Amino acid sequence: MFKPIENDTSADKIIYVIVPYKSLSEMQAQDKLLMKDSTYINAGKDYITASYQTPPYSRVEKIILTAFESSPQMQLPHLTSNKKEHVYELRSYESPTESYHINKVKMFNTGGEINIFSKINANAIFYGDVIAGSHMPNLMYLTSFENMADRDAHWKSFSDDADIKKIFAMDDYKNNVSKADIILMHAASYSDY
Repeated sequence: MFKPIENDTSADKIIYVIVPYKSLSEMQAQDKLLMKDSTYINAGKDYITASYQTPPYSRVEKIILTAFESSPQMQLPHLTSNKKEHVYELRSYESPTESYHINKVKMFNTGGEINIFSKINANAIFYGDVIAGSHMPNLMYLTSFENMADRDAHWKSFSDDADIKKIFAMDDYKNNVSKADIILMHAASYSDY
């Protein structure tokens, strides 16, 4: 569970909840299971039974991703600094068309972009292809860092890397991202990580 670092205290709060599932049916069953869980119901009573006059949120958006073939499992971050300092970076890359999106996913999987993230030790948690959501076609990935200075140093290493410069220079991968959203976050105090 994450909260954006730049969240304005006067604006609506955004909370990102990332939940791994083994199958679509497991995800579909989750809400029914929660409503049978007395601990959940008791702890979340104010939220669950909130009045229409004071709803606990403006909107809920669910985005469904499927893991990239070269990174099929979520990885827990290997961070050693104080949890409050950890920086998580969620990136969403929208493509102009489905074919450009397929090309960008290929750039990560077989084109070598994931290998470069591994080489610079960006502590990637997941890479996913969005199969349902409001900004398609797109992909999303989440990296993690000890703190903001560590994050900046890793991105400098990435942009200075000779292999990524070669990949970005290739005509095969031109124009495959039309919009990039970058969200810097801290783990919520009640998050496991």
